[in-house]
Amino acid sequence: MASLSFQELAFIFGLMGNIVSFLVFLAPVPTFYKIYKKKSSEGFHAIPYSVAFFSASLLLYYAFLKKNEYMIISINGFGCFIETIYLLMYLIYAPKKNKISTVKLITIFNGGGLGLLMVVSLLVVHGTKRVSLVGWVCAIINVAVFAAPLSIMRQVIRTKSVEFMPFTLSFFLTLCATMWFFYGFFVRDYYIALPNVLGFLFGVTQMVLYFIYKNANKGHAGTNAEIEEMNNDIEMNASVDDHTENELK
Repeated sequence: MASLSFQELAFIFGLMGNIVSFLVFLAPVPTFYKIYKKKSSEGFHAIPYSVAFFSASLLLYYAFLKKNEYMIISINGFGCFIETIYLLMYLIYAPKKNKISTVKLITIFNGGGLGLLMVVSLLVVHGTKRVSLVGWVCAIINVAVFAAPLSIMRQVIRTKSVEFMPFTLSFFLTLCATMWFFYGFFVRDYYIALPNVLGFLFGVTQMVLYFIYKNANKGHAGTNAEIEEMNNDIEMNASVDDHTENELK
């Protein structure tokens, strides 16, 4: 039996990465259905969705510059679409103060960050250096997004509770990072591959912590203050983790 070529392997891993990332992008649907039913943002924060929208937009721009990156274009095109829907729903049902802060975030990330990068890359940098510049920015942003679970893991260790770090999510994020690492490796795109090494390591660490502490709360009850602080930290970071990989495209 003939072995698969790098191009064929890249297609297989890219396709699987698209499928898993598609499911991860849809993870917040129950949350926004709840927001829709109650006509209230219920204290949820828009930061994770703003960051996910920025990351997907950035990777989409990178893919267009590099050309023929259909796997990256497809999933991040969908990512921009679904994140736009999430943000619009949030803006409809959030309090006025949160609406203003959300519009500011979108303006800063996409209007400022992505807009500035596009101007610099198109007017100042030329040739292959243009792709390299945007690729490095994508890699740095993805590393920063992958660091979001650190807060969650710290809370799990401190409170000995995995309530806010579900195993299924950690598993799919790890799987997603694996798919995109191998895709980046086989197409020799290390701006895509290398950040996903970090994503894989964080994902595995989360799963290990889950098995260590999944029964610990039976003999340990965290204080109300601990749980409240955990809620506040995780609400801000868990959704970023949900999207991260999609970002990884």
